[in-house]
Amino acid sequence: MAQVIKAEAYLVDIEVETVRTDAKQAFLKQETLFVELTTADGLTGTGYSYTIGTGGRAVLAMLRDHLLPSLIGHDSREIESAWRTMYDSTRATMVGTITALGLAAADLALWDLRCLRAGEPLWRVAGGYRSAVPVYDTEHGWLQLDEGELVAGALEARDQGFSGVKVKIGKPSPKEDAARIRAVREAVGPGMDIMVDANQAFTPAEAVRRAALLEPYDVGWLEEPLPADDVAGHERLSASTTVPVAVGESIYSLGHFREYLQRGAAGIVQPDVSRIGGITPWLKLAHLAEAFGAEVCPHFLMEIHVSLSAAVPNARYVEYIPQLRAVTTRQLHIADGLAHVPQEPGLGIAWSRDAIDDRRVA
Repeated sequence: MAQVIKAEAYLVDIEVETVRTDAKQAFLKQETLFVELTTADGLTGTGYSYTIGTGGRAVLAMLRDHLLPSLIGHDSREIESAWRTMYDSTRATMVGTITALGLAAADLALWDLRCLRAGEPLWRVAGGYRSAVPVYDTEHGWLQLDEGELVAGALEARDQGFSGVKVKIGKPSPKEDAARIRAVREAVGPGMDIMVDANQAFTPAEAVRRAALLEPYDVGWLEEPLPADDVAGHERLSASTTVPVAVGESIYSLGHFREYLQRGAAGIVQPDVSRIGGITPWLKLAHLAEAFGAEVCPHFLMEIHVSLSAAVPNARYVEYIPQLRAVTTRQLHIADGLAHVPQEPGLGIAWSRDAIDDRRVA
């Protein structure tokens, strides 16, 4: 009775909670793709993925026209088979962003069903390593903020108990980037992690140059210094600096991650469960990274990543960027620098159905 008998996808627009800009783009709105799968025994699982402002309708069409029809009649308990069926039905568009985002929304719905059927929370079904994960703040580190605002935000995050802060870099002047990081380090002292994120802004030579300027400030990692498809450039950078190199939010396949790890081009991986195609490949990537001695620090989507990070032993951090408060009835529980996992069966996200319905795109 676990066969999927109904599969629905719809699009919801969620406005950004604050101005967010980096070296390459701005977060315009969260186009949120929802998938609901209903089985013959009456269970309904809900999954979601997102864009930061463009492409949502294309993902919706991919779901409705190709991915979801392949799940009708499929046993929802057989997630590996279901994921591969969807993947094979759209092989000509993989690896690709639109297909990966659609796969993710459907895959999360399948995992929601698995957890609901088991009567267990996601963090335990997916591995069950621990019930709380360190959390760092990104919301006070956007590129449009001036030095004084960065310092004030970092101090506020420290006072709130966050273990670290992330600061965006990519100013025209390397010295300005360095000055911003120096100011934050002097303000928070040596006991707090400072991560920096370039959002693919640099050339290989410029990345080497800026990493050298950042080394005196003991930054936790340098994130996305180069375009994500430049594995060789990241390899060169990793060999030239003591700053750990982090990649992943713009990588859409296990194979691409494997190449980074094999070549020593990154020491920290940051998979985004939506962009890699769901929980099924996310967990594979986490275990692959563990085999290479790499840490996992997932990108965005803290409401789902807290449970996935708690499931595996090599997750170091959850990233704090609140963006679902308009459509949920409960927020991520943070105490003493730790994000605590939801304990109820399912994915653990308390959706507000009325708020979601109010924001549906016709």
